[in-house]
Amino acid sequence: MLIKPIKTRIFKENESLTVFLDKYISKPREGSIIVVTSKIVALSEGRTHAKEDAGTKEKLIRQESQYVMRTRYTWLTIKDNMLIKSTGIDESNVNGKYILLPKDSFKSADLIRKHFIKKYRLKKLGVLITDSLMYPLRNGAVGIALGYSGFSGIRDYRGQKDLYGRELKSARTDAADTLAAASVLLMGEGNQSQPLAIITGAPVKFQNRINKDELRIDIRDDVYQPIMEKIRRIKF
Repeated sequence: MLIKPIKTRIFKENESLTVFLDKYISKPREGSIIVVTSKIVALSEGRTHAKEDAGTKEKLIRQESQYVMRTRYTWLTIKDNMLIKSTGIDESNVNGKYILLPKDSFKSADLIRKHFIKKYRLKKLGVLITDSLMYPLRNGAVGIALGYSGFSGIRDYRGQKDLYGRELKSARTDAADTLAAASVLLMGEGNQSQPLAIITGAPVKFQNRINKDELRIDIRDDVYQPIMEKIRRIKF
């Protein structure tokens, strides 16, 4: 597998995302995956907000979240079934404003994919929208998939045998987030100006349908649920 980050000019708020992508991506290879950072998707949608006063960010966080908890360090939130800080609202790499997450990253990924499929008559093409978050008990941010299209985000090993012939009962790999983490590592999160990347040779199953729920798990079935219960009951 090869991941190639793409250096670009600074993307401007409310400009056409497909025109921008066409400028830097010319005929993707069959079976490749286009990676797009969520910031330029959000900027294309005008998903920014001026810093009006000291309470603006809190108002936006509460507005965008399914669940909110204020801590001494940050706001812990749940949005789109992801545990993230400040519901993904960021101030980096946007000129003096708050930038929110895209409205629907799966829909955005599918629109981008259809654009390139039609333009270059491709059969197998994936699109991945990325952001980053911090895992509990780990230092540093890691790339995550906000949405994707054209491939399955899960590699399912259930029913297969391990090295010693034991049947695997629950083994699945989160391919979408794994690809996002590798891509974000190369794209960078500072002033690299590499909001795009192309993945070739990814070990995924390409498909036309989108399954937004394949990565989701009910909080009651989460392996970390007992710890979360001890910290504080999460309600929806």
